[in-house]
Amino acid sequence: MKKSKNNGARRLKKRELQQKIMEFLLKQNKQSFNYKQIAFAIEATNPQSRLDIINLLDELVAAEEIQEVGLGKYKAFSNRGTENVGVFVRRSNGKNAVVIDDEQIMVAERNSMHALNGDKVRVMVSAARAGRDPEAQVIEILEAKDQVFIGTLKVDKTYSALVTDSKFLAADIIIPRNKLKGGKSGDKAIARITCWKDDEMNPRGEVVDILGRKGENTAEMHAILAEFGLPYKYPENVEKAADKIDAGITPEEVAKREDFRNVTTFTIDPRDAKDFDDALSIRQLANGNWEVGVHIADVTHYVRPGSVIDKEAQKRATSVYLVDRTIPMLPERLSNGICSLRPDEEKLTFSAIFELDSKANVVNSRIGRTAIRSDRRLTYEEAQEIIERVAAGEKVEETDADGRRNFPREICVLNELARQLRRRRYDAGALEFDRAEVRFEIDETGKPVSVYFKESKDANKLIEEFMLLANLTVAESIGKVAKGKKAKSFVYRIHENPNPEKIGNLALIASRFGYKVATEGRAKEINKSVNRLLKDVKGKGEENMLSILAIRSMAKAVYTTDNVGHYGLAMDYYTHFTSPIRRYPDMMVHRLLAKYADGGRSVDKLKLEDECRHSSDMEQLAANAERASIRYKQVEFMQDRLGEIYDGVISGVTEWGFYVELTDSMCEGLVPVRDLADDYYDYDEKSYCLKGRRHGNVYTLGDMVKVQVARADLDRKQLDFALISDSGNPNRPLEQRKPGKRNEPSKPKGRGKGKRRK
Repeated sequence: MKKSKNNGARRLKKRELQQKIMEFLLKQNKQSFNYKQIAFAIEATNPQSRLDIINLLDELVAAEEIQEVGLGKYKAFSNRGTENVGVFVRRSNGKNAVVIDDEQIMVAERNSMHALNGDKVRVMVSAARAGRDPEAQVIEILEAKDQVFIGTLKVDKTYSALVTDSKFLAADIIIPRNKLKGGKSGDKAIARITCWKDDEMNPRGEVVDILGRKGENTAEMHAILAEFGLPYKYPENVEKAADKIDAGITPEEVAKREDFRNVTTFTIDPRDAKDFDDALSIRQLANGNWEVGVHIADVTHYVRPGSVIDKEAQKRATSVYLVDRTIPMLPERLSNGICSLRPDEEKLTFSAIFELDSKANVVNSRIGRTAIRSDRRLTYEEAQEIIERVAAGEKVEETDADGRRNFPREICVLNELARQLRRRRYDAGALEFDRAEVRFEIDETGKPVSVYFKESKDANKLIEEFMLLANLTVAESIGKVAKGKKAKSFVYRIHENPNPEKIGNLALIASRFGYKVATEGRAKEINKSVNRLLKDVKGKGEENMLSILAIRSMAKAVYTTDNVGHYGLAMDYYTHFTSPIRRYPDMMVHRLLAKYADGGRSVDKLKLEDECRHSSDMEQLAANAERASIRYKQVEFMQDRLGEIYDGVISGVTEWGFYVELTDSMCEGLVPVRDLADDYYDYDEKSYCLKGRRHGNVYTLGDMVKVQVARADLDRKQLDFALISDSGNPNRPLEQRKPGKRNEPSKPKGRGKGKRRK
């Protein structure tokens, strides 16, 4: 019998065998194999070849070309030694990387092809070598992300450039003089990169827009918006389209609606609000029950699908609330005028009407288009004063000194109904987050002059409770269908169950302060234990830290067509219906309600899901911009307080230091680890703490400390503090809390001179 000439019948050369092993393992980089499986896969069945495979596998492991993941089980390093596609991550500190399948691989600048942050790139990833991490080399930029950079112009006789504020780009952008768009040295500007040659250190670009002088309030606020890709001005054609809208309300239109113009109706909003998109009406029925109407501005009556106003609103998806201004989703003629439910003006609304008994049980409800006339615009403070005075037994007059009606009976009835709704919601397992928000008093130049805290009181909660009820009822009206029937496509606001690991971390940290948080069991029981924690920490040093940790342990709420319920609210159905002036998903909900009420067919779910995803993304960007504006004002506020000493609490711990939130202003700053000169500190990620190797000092979340304001960097929006003393965590042993030699005030240290600490 003639011998076969296939690979199994002959002994393969070592180089050929190694190549086949590597090719096979790289193609199967998610799985591991023993030597027999590898031999079979590469058709090396010759007994001597099998022996060679065993030896080669050991050599490849020793050379860190492959890894042994179990006894006799081998696999390739993920994404190594092959071409892959990933997303480029550029950092101003030079630590560039490419993200492939959630794995981050370093890219040296010389191997980056000057890819920008977010670019889709093709890379060649090297195999790991002994003592070295793998590296990637960009070989092609597949999709360049459209992006701009914000910074300050530097213009002189021989040189013009944008010195960027970006954490994604270290190099200045060279700007030819004919591309400055009239910008001068010291102007805050937006620029785009037009060219970056391989042999040049700096990219070249052009100015897109001039924002104003560096340091001027409006220029800096617009720079924050531009940083997150958010609009800072309204297109002229959209404004003109809004100006052409007829605000008149005809008798024919009112006749199509339920008329509430003669029912007691009022708005309760923040004192500086201009867009009033919700109002409450109340009247007692013949059977003694109360009819409460939640009336929402009928924005979609005026904004037609596909119009220039609608397209702009859809793109923005949300109004943006910075420290000192609102960037509206809709043109001001609509948001502050036609659609705003101002007092003594007839308005068109979309309403959820409830009949409630004395126990706040919903006896009946209906949803439909209405017409209203608000009797009074109340601020939260005015409504709260009425509630408190009545509770104290004082008589509140029906009209005030200006002749405006106060509605003391109606407000107190609504407040009592809201209390019962809220109590029932918490009994069902809803979470009770009630953290004060920091606010700034701003002078005419935009400079913060003082800090105050915005707290949610009964008047705020009254409005919140009826908005929640309306949103729940609207979601149920579409999503809750008879068994065997399929619900029509709809927009839901969902909040998924928290990550068990994060709840476990919260429970661990809380236990160090003597609190217990349930980590297993039904969602209702876990939420009740979290609520109990939030109640027990009220007014204590660890309150802020533990409430932040509790919030961080939760998933983010998003918009989607796939309803899974709202964990935080303990509701099986929930949507956003009550703020169409400032949220595009609410406009989507209004349109879907109207369409389905008229017998319309279910809309395209995939298209609706894309719109939901965009709205969720824009909501997150808006939240990031709001936080950035708060950080900017905090740093600006503390600039005049350099060298002053404050009490604070450790609010975050990282490998580069710990963050301290000041007790009296909630301003947050970093104590850099390099400035802790008494020891070498290691970061314990699981315990959220820094531990000193020599003296055993521990800095952990919730520790009370005394700090000195050392640096205030407006460009980076960062405060640096110098540690003065550590009061510590009373639940930690005293020997771990005592600071080394840090009881004497220290002078702020300069940047870059301290010893780098891990």
